[in-house]
Amino acid sequence: MTGIDSVQLEKVIVHKVGNPTRGEELKLSANPLTLNDEIVRGVLTKYFLAPFNEHEQYHFTHMSNVELNEVYHYVSELFSNPKKFTEQSVLLANFLYNKSTHAKVKEGELYVVHFNEVPFENDFVEAIGIFKSETKETFLKVFPHGANWEVIAEDGININKLDKGCLIFKQNKSEGYRVCVVDNTNKQNDAQYWVKDFLQVEPVANDYHYTNDVLGMCKLFIHNELPEKFEVNKSEQIDMLNRSMEYFKTKDHFQLDEFAQEVIHHTELIDAFSQYKNTYETAKQVQVQSEFDIDLSAVKKQERGFKSVLKLDKNFHIYIHGRRDLVEKGYDEMSGKHYYKLFFDTES
Repeated sequence: MTGIDSVQLEKVIVHKVGNPTRGEELKLSANPLTLNDEIVRGVLTKYFLAPFNEHEQYHFTHMSNVELNEVYHYVSELFSNPKKFTEQSVLLANFLYNKSTHAKVKEGELYVVHFNEVPFENDFVEAIGIFKSETKETFLKVFPHGANWEVIAEDGININKLDKGCLIFKQNKSEGYRVCVVDNTNKQNDAQYWVKDFLQVEPVANDYHYTNDVLGMCKLFIHNELPEKFEVNKSEQIDMLNRSMEYFKTKDHFQLDEFAQEVIHHTELIDAFSQYKNTYETAKQVQVQSEFDIDLSAVKKQERGFKSVLKLDKNFHIYIHGRRDLVEKGYDEMSGKHYYKLFFDTES
């Protein structure tokens, strides 16, 4: 998140939340932090807010009524009655503690924060932040000792690495608020308790998520499904990745049939792509839209994962940005090795 210099840090309270299945305790604070040091306030604000992408929005959900979502309920109380800040933060800590039973959930500090003047959609709004730090790193502290200097090691929190976070903007309350989420410690394993069990949020149905879903699906199809069902080499996969990204960077509007014809081309590949779309929707529990306006912020985010590097043993890395017709693969029987020919006009 950018433009956070104007953000006002109103209140911060910290609780210690363990994993009850390991016998770890829940240790509650009686009062918010005393934040008289402006440097500390600035460091905390950056630590809490910098990792968020305000375009990637979620909202609270519940199977019957969003009012029954616990975090939604506690946050609503915080917004409507700031005097209950400590009381509601304790309820949030207790709820998280009860959801922290997975074997991979780590003990950590839970921060509940009340913000004002947070930039959001061309406005400055009130927000509640819920953050958890789980990862400790070792730092060296150098300090004077008489006529010499001494060094000691201390464990602490890296202020550039937020483990888990949730930022709730005081917007669209009836729809479950507008929420941004960070989870940097449980992306690929089963312990996604932060998003699924504790927050119970789902993506907002908008062009950002539609764009993000389709690009994510395309990348997985090209990397995983394509080489399993068809004889393709890495340069052909990279070419399709480049064509996919080029489509999203040059078009304003996405149409699934147009994309299939322009990027995937061949009938058999298009059929396989359509089948994979159904598999992807089931596995990811998303509905991939066939038509929407392309969101460039989602394209920029996904572009980092569309790597156009052809790695050959440990000797060569070839960056392929276009013109698949200028790359030719072959096999040399004398040496028993594969080779690539690259056709070009100038070198620099």
